[in-house]
Amino acid sequence: MKIDVLLGLQWGDEGKGKVVDVLTPSYDVISRFQGGPNAGHTLEFEGRKFVLRSIPSGIFQGDKINVIGNGVVLDPALFKEEVESLEKSGHTLTDRLRISKKAHLILPTHRLLDMAYESAKGSGKIGTTGKGIGPTYTDKVSRNGLRVGDLLHNFDEKYKAAINRHLDILKHYQIEFDLPALEKVWFEGIEKLKEFQFIDSEHFINDTLKSGKKVLAEGAQGTMLDIDFGSYPFVTSSNTICAGACTGLGVAPNKIGDVYGIFKAYCTRVGSGPFPTELFDHDGDEMRRIGFEFGSVTGRPRRCGWIDLVALRYAIMINGVTQLIMMKADVLDSFETIKACVAYKIDGAETEEFPFDLNDGAEPVFVELPGWKTDLTSIKSEDEFPEELNSYLDFLEEELGVPVKIVSVGPDREQTIIRHQD
Repeated sequence: MKIDVLLGLQWGDEGKGKVVDVLTPSYDVISRFQGGPNAGHTLEFEGRKFVLRSIPSGIFQGDKINVIGNGVVLDPALFKEEVESLEKSGHTLTDRLRISKKAHLILPTHRLLDMAYESAKGSGKIGTTGKGIGPTYTDKVSRNGLRVGDLLHNFDEKYKAAINRHLDILKHYQIEFDLPALEKVWFEGIEKLKEFQFIDSEHFINDTLKSGKKVLAEGAQGTMLDIDFGSYPFVTSSNTICAGACTGLGVAPNKIGDVYGIFKAYCTRVGSGPFPTELFDHDGDEMRRIGFEFGSVTGRPRRCGWIDLVALRYAIMINGVTQLIMMKADVLDSFETIKACVAYKIDGAETEEFPFDLNDGAEPVFVELPGWKTDLTSIKSEDEFPEELNSYLDFLEEELGVPVKIVSVGPDREQTIIRHQD
């Protein structure tokens, strides 16, 4: 049995949580393979809305096992908040959630370092959420990190050494903080964390596959935020691409099966960084208003623009995408004309290749397609799609070379149309 991977193809916020929730009935195990609580996955069903930050999005589906993999960085304080919120809504997790011993812990001082580093950048800020993600991954790579498994092995000594090292760095920055107050909440989170089963997740995932069970790997953020292949330096601190599932869960490349690539019918971005198709007009405002484009964790308004097929082709290539899933088609219901960027113009020459640096002035080359001018939110099957939507999907498949298998026409899990192409 092979592991299937589901990930975002744009700058995050594509709707991965909803799709994982929809696909979960076909799988036995759902596993997060990277990222931290800066990435919120929103799910809506039965008139209720949930935002997951660290817990996999398969947690709402019956008896499925959910795994927080070794590639994830975990904040115990925020984890406790998330667990207690789900428990209050009637979702018990202790029997269905496993945590990798090799997942790294976000310490209270990691968040302080994040704030200090970002403040020091001045006008060159990355737009970090301030959750301590970058400093935690920095400690991981520099071999100074603390892992979940360390809670079982001389943790107090390791914790004090890490905190003292961070405090020495913070002396050089002018920020005020109350460390005892932060630690109180953090250690309460540690006690909640200890209620869950810590596992050697690489053995668990591979043994699950060997037994013939199905595993879905859930990515956070999006391909264009990948530390290696995204719009550097305005990226996250982990590998958000398909290869990250191998290192973030401990599975071999030849164990990868289907790769589900999720994208919006348009494009959004949060925070700083280049965005070639960004709109600063009424169309962009309408996308934001209709799509309620505000960060599920930060609440920050998202920048909106037309779909970028240059970036999508690039994302499909480096991820080996086998199936596409288009989200938020309904947000474009009222548009007379829909635009799609098919190439960039750089230094007067057109190219379909994603450049080394988007800041070099990539000017989008657009084609226009007719809008469908139809309310998609009540559609129940592909047979009800308006002709213009089918034409848009045909255009995308021809440009991208991968079939669009699922189309989302609203936020609820029921507003998900599975296509049955020949």
